Parts: sequence; structure tokens; C-alpha cells
Amino acid sequence: MIIFFNEDIDFKFQGKNNFKAWLKKVADKEGFKIKDLNYIFCSDEYLHKINVDYLDHDTLTDIITFDNSEDESTIEGDIFVSIERVKENSQTLNTVFEEEIKRVVIHGLLHLCGHDDHSIEEKVEMRRLESKYISIF
Repeated sequence: MIIFFNEDIDFKFQGKNNFKAWLKKVADKEGFKIKDLNYIFCSDEYLHKINVDYLDHDTLTDIITFDNSEDESTIEGDIFVSIERVKENSQTLNTVFEEEIKRVVIHGLLHLCGHDDHSIEEKVEMRRLESKYISIF
């Protein structure tokens, strides 16, 4: 089950069914089944508090992913997305909001599939996978 929530903002997420089908397809290609996946759209302030309280990072970010999976082949998790960051990123990267939201949404799923982005090599690979999967949306 994939559910989209708003926490402290008024945001209308468009195309939920298309996103759900896409996320299931990507998870399947990565060798996973989605059991429970929650996307929580929120403000910078809300996500910053989570970043400080749970990760001890005093920075703004566009996404934080929590893996709640107990089975290696099943995805269960919570993905928090700052809509303010996504909007700012789309302006900075000179792309449309809809493309940037796809990138962030799939980025969180890729983390739950075991992909990291700590090193330069991992970041390059993560970007490649994001682009590959956005192309099949």
C-alpha cells in the first residue's frame, strides 16, 4: 500500500494513481515488493525538525527516508519530502516542479531499495537510476 499525506502544508499531489503504479514497477525492477510506503509532504520547518531530532543534522534537506522493513525483499518505510525544497530545487536546476517531484519521490524509493548517495560514485549512480526510472514514468 502506498499512501500520500500532507503534514503541515496544503499541497495537492497530482496523479497519485500514476505515481503508485510507477513506484510499484520500479520496486519490482529493483527486486522488491512494496508492503507499506508513506510519502509525507511537509514544509522546510517540519523536515528540518525531523533532521535535527532524528539524524542530528542541522540543515535543510528535500527528503528524509526511514526504512521500517523487516524483510529484505519487502519495502516498508516513511519518506518525508519538503515541498519548499523541491520547488526551490526545480528553480535552481531550471526544471519544472513535476520533474523534480518525480526525482525526489523515486530517490526515496531507491534508498529503500538499498542505494546510497554518500560518496561521489554513489551520487552519480543514484542520479543515473533516478533518470532511468523517470524515463519510464
